[in-house]
Amino acid sequence: MASVDHRVKVTMIEHYTETLFRFRCERPPHLKFRAGQFIMIGLEIDGKPVMRAYSITSPEWDEELEFYSIKIQDGPLTSKLQHIQVGDEVLLSGRAVGNLLPFSLREGERLWLLSTGTGVAPFGSILRDELTYQKFGKVFLTHTCRKINDLQYSQQLAEMVYNDPLCDDYAQKQFHYYNSVTRDPGHPRQGRITDLIRSGKLFDDLGVEPGFDPDRDRVMLCGSMEFNLEVKDILEEAGLRQTSGRNIGEYVLEKAFVG
Repeated sequence: MASVDHRVKVTMIEHYTETLFRFRCERPPHLKFRAGQFIMIGLEIDGKPVMRAYSITSPEWDEELEFYSIKIQDGPLTSKLQHIQVGDEVLLSGRAVGNLLPFSLREGERLWLLSTGTGVAPFGSILRDELTYQKFGKVFLTHTCRKINDLQYSQQLAEMVYNDPLCDDYAQKQFHYYNSVTRDPGHPRQGRITDLIRSGKLFDDLGVEPGFDPDRDRVMLCGSMEFNLEVKDILEEAGLRQTSGRNIGEYVLEKAFVG
């Protein structure tokens, strides 16, 4: 069980759909993290702390912490977390961890941030870090969900990136946002991102050279286990190597889940 090191107050809540929301809370004075890391957050339920891992979506310079969450009606944590109000108290562990970090990759011409569902969360921090744009020439965020309404957070994030006080100049030249859906016929880009990669449609839509090249492309993955493993196969078939231990490769992945 994760230790509870901080009790902080909720400062903002925004609900997007019946299953998705984001919230902000106070940031403990001495809490440090790197863009892409996660921390344990939770609530006291029936007298006991219930904690889960959540990626920090806010940038490193932000005076508050922000999180993006799914709502699971029978989930041990999110069944309660979805009902928090401004002023309520949430629990935090004392240390951020995780290996989904830009400096865990070799420098490259193109950085791909590939996500499904709430897996887009860690990229909220990475996309508002100057070092991301200084290390990579072009930065692509892809977000795939079932329905158009499920894309609201990433659409909002893209706007925040383009208007970020530190990274807006970089973003205007280097950042590209791409989304798709799998179950909503009203969207022009239909299909799982893995199918759009294999067919070449992703690259055609963006107007860039197709495929992944270990000399050019760096990739960060965050989504379901099925998604992570399928993209991993695509990348390794193309010759990209996963960062592990002391070996810095061309791609990294993070499995994120909460309940």
